[in-house]
Amino acid sequence: MKPIFTILLCLLSVAQLSAQVITAPDTINPQKGNREQQLKKIESRKEKLFSDSLGNEPANAVWLDSTKFNKYGDLLHDDPEYNKRQPLWKPAVEVVGVNALFMAFNRYVAKADYGYVTFDTWKHNLKTGPEWDTDEFGINFIGHPYQGTLYYNAARTQGYNFWQSAPFAVAGSLSWEYFGENTLPSYNDMIYTPLNGIALGEILYRVSSNILDDRTRGTERTIREISAGLINPVRGLNRLLSGHTRRVTNKEIYQKEPLNLTFFAGVHRLNEQQNDVFGEGGNKAMLNAQLDYGNPFEDRKRKPFDLFRLRAELSYGGNDTIGGTINNITGYGILFGRNNQIGKLAVQTGIFQYYNYWNTRNFDLGALSFGGGVLTKLPLSKQINLYTNAHLGIIPLAGNSTRFAPDSVGLRDYVFANGISGKIETTLSLGKYATAALVYNHFWLRTFEGLEGTNSIGIIRPRITLNLFKNLSLGYEHFGYSTNRKLQDFANQQATITDQKIFLQIFLEDPQRRGRYN
Repeated sequence: MKPIFTILLCLLSVAQLSAQVITAPDTINPQKGNREQQLKKIESRKEKLFSDSLGNEPANAVWLDSTKFNKYGDLLHDDPEYNKRQPLWKPAVEVVGVNALFMAFNRYVAKADYGYVTFDTWKHNLKTGPEWDTDEFGINFIGHPYQGTLYYNAARTQGYNFWQSAPFAVAGSLSWEYFGENTLPSYNDMIYTPLNGIALGEILYRVSSNILDDRTRGTERTIREISAGLINPVRGLNRLLSGHTRRVTNKEIYQKEPLNLTFFAGVHRLNEQQNDVFGEGGNKAMLNAQLDYGNPFEDRKRKPFDLFRLRAELSYGGNDTIGGTINNITGYGILFGRNNQIGKLAVQTGIFQYYNYWNTRNFDLGALSFGGGVLTKLPLSKQINLYTNAHLGIIPLAGNSTRFAPDSVGLRDYVFANGISGKIETTLSLGKYATAALVYNHFWLRTFEGLEGTNSIGIIRPRITLNLFKNLSLGYEHFGYSTNRKLQDFANQQATITDQKIFLQIFLEDPQRRGRYN
């Protein structure tokens, strides 16, 4: 009899657990009155039930259907009923349209020499092999990746998933290289445009999904639609064409993840002399934004870019960078990963894609890399946590400036290289009171196109913030940029440039991702 009672007890436990599963935690019932008030109650209930304490994930996550929702009550996938995959010809036509728009701008607005394409230039490009181009550094390492996001989102915003959308970025880039300009196809663009376009395109898609909410109406809905469209223009266009900007649903239909936003603005002091840590220099205004998407310590299976970080820094006043306004854009996104718990230590291991763009007085650097990463969280008390990230990647393509004459044809002042990248980042979070962080990046590069040689680049960034009031903190950050370039036909280059930053920081922490590991 004992085995029978055991089986019955197990069946009863399963039945009780199934009864607890919340399959639709955010559905609006039109028969229950004002939908705006219902939506507020839904959000309040969701935050109360599934907010992240200072642990690794919400305690009530067991109540959710883990095949549909993450542990914060948000969808794991876009709802296919409302995000149907469109016929293949629609994103294909849009990719062609993106190229046509750029071609028209280059020829009729910019009147650029390379914009005058004909059947003869198409024929010449098809017959002649590709080359390593001589475009400006910013065009190759910022402009072209952004162009790749447009191709990618032509498919992604029409119901295609990450892997299904990637070929459209490749096809868009190839067609542009052969038919969009009268210059020869470019090896670097055919690599950099689609690969970084896919990564940045998915980031733009995910951020716009966090903004959109088809349950809303009125002014709130208008603000959401405009904001999402500015971030992801292709998605904004497709929502207009499909009528989704006016669609009202009773439930959430987009995948969302916890998203922390950090903004800081202040004074950027640049030391004038090389190897002078705290020397004389001018002060410039600076602005920084950082997005942290997803909780790396939530135990779950992950799709590409379910977890990413993107940081961008701008400055005003000139002389602080080679190119001017954009100091750096850096980020990473997970491609594959898993979670482990080793005692108190929470661990996320995975394969990541990395994007790096650095524009300093010491060097220009743009690098695409892929590699492995380990993210850890060690709780030292209820409020104090130590976070550490370590990454090592292979760089298939990078661009790096030199201080000598341009290349052999006198047009490019940077080389193309490959190599290895490494990064260590550690943050001690003292709860809501303060944080102390240290980040170190290193790049080992070997030139394969341009002035022959190697370069070893180090970037160190210690930072401390002290909380002033609620989400407002006062911070100090120190940057050190070192380069050790060894060229075959020129003298070696060794230099260190430093700068200091004092800023006010606004940290907008998602209640579902706490711990201040920004």
